[in-house]
Amino acid sequence: MAKRLTTYILIGLVAGLIVGLSIHAAIDDGSAAAGERLTTIAGYFSIVTTLFLRLIKMIIAPLVFATLVSGIAQMGDTKALGRIGARSLAWFITASLVSLSLGLLMVNLLQPGVGLNLALPAATATAGLETGAFNLKDFVTHIVPASMIDAMAKNEILQIVVLSVFVGVAITAVGEKAAPLVKAIDALVHVMLQITDYVMRVAPVAVFAAVAGTLTERGAGVIGQLAYFMGSFYASLLLLWCVLLGAGFVFIGRRIVDLIRHVREPLLVAFSTASSEAAYPRMLEALDRFGVPPRVASFVLPLGYSFNLDGSMIYMTFASIFIAQAYGIDMSIGQMVTMLLVLMVTSKGIAGVPRASLVVIAATLPMFNLPEAGLLLILAIDHFLDMGRTATNVIGNAVASAVVAKWEGGFDPPEPVAIEPPHAPSGDGPARAVESFREV
Repeated sequence: MAKRLTTYILIGLVAGLIVGLSIHAAIDDGSAAAGERLTTIAGYFSIVTTLFLRLIKMIIAPLVFATLVSGIAQMGDTKALGRIGARSLAWFITASLVSLSLGLLMVNLLQPGVGLNLALPAATATAGLETGAFNLKDFVTHIVPASMIDAMAKNEILQIVVLSVFVGVAITAVGEKAAPLVKAIDALVHVMLQITDYVMRVAPVAVFAAVAGTLTERGAGVIGQLAYFMGSFYASLLLLWCVLLGAGFVFIGRRIVDLIRHVREPLLVAFSTASSEAAYPRMLEALDRFGVPPRVASFVLPLGYSFNLDGSMIYMTFASIFIAQAYGIDMSIGQMVTMLLVLMVTSKGIAGVPRASLVVIAATLPMFNLPEAGLLLILAIDHFLDMGRTATNVIGNAVASAVVAKWEGGFDPPEPVAIEPPHAPSGDGPARAVESFREV
């Protein structure tokens, strides 16, 4: 049913566009009262979207923990874990630099902000976002969870990864005495995947509600006001996709086409909901069907959600320079390169922060004497931009997982395997902990 679910998601996306634009056109007359009615109606749509995202958040922490611990236990070798981690981080850092540089290149080439000639706002004007300077101490100490329960409750992916690594390595060290725990974690993986199966069945409805709600409140006019900026940014995203997929082709060859086919459903979910978390459970399944070993996918994917946000990276440089162009502020090449390096560092501390890209940009702009209030230019269309950069984050992590799997010795057979009934005991141990998925 995977193909049918993808079709239903597309239908929900199109239906949301039609319904949202129709409601906005029928009610909007430019008055404040009409605006309040549209906001109220959009709020009703957001109930469905919020419920869906909460369902996803409900399964993220136990799913990441169980799959990662099971994958590490399957390795049976801490050297392999260190090798996979080092290779993953090398790819992430390279991809981040490429993404930031491409954003810098494209915004200077297309110049979407030139000609707007906006007056500089007051020095005290802000975009209303809570920001803070990058603090190495806070970033490093935040990586390690103060409490297992707290990390799980807050869905702190990076902290869960650290916790899972400790548990997985300890299980490997203990050996046979930990076998019952390995079986329990293996069973938890299957249970969480079954819950994912149930949750994803409402994805088409959630996609419909997300798109309909956004367009009901804002209409198509808000897109037209900054159409060239949006078009330029999406053209840049398309180029970044070509670079990422081209790099993937270099390492895994023609199988890159098969990878795109397997991840199309989580890509659609990520794009429609503008949420990477919504795509995570399905991405694990898609990578397994493609042939990425679970021990690789369960480690690289959650780590990538913290360190490999390619779509967010290109957006940060693109939006920052756009604001400078809009206010007629000239920046030297040296300043732009410095900004790139600053964003490279500060962006690594914001995994899990709502509207993280905007928060990082707002904190970076004052460093270069750019008005933070310039973010107000793009806040109105940020949701539509977020859809594109979220999908790009997802495809970037899919390519990274596939490449690291290739470096680690190749792929498993790509054929899907039917999931065992939730009540059935698992006799395979960690060796196939996350390899039995049922296509929805």
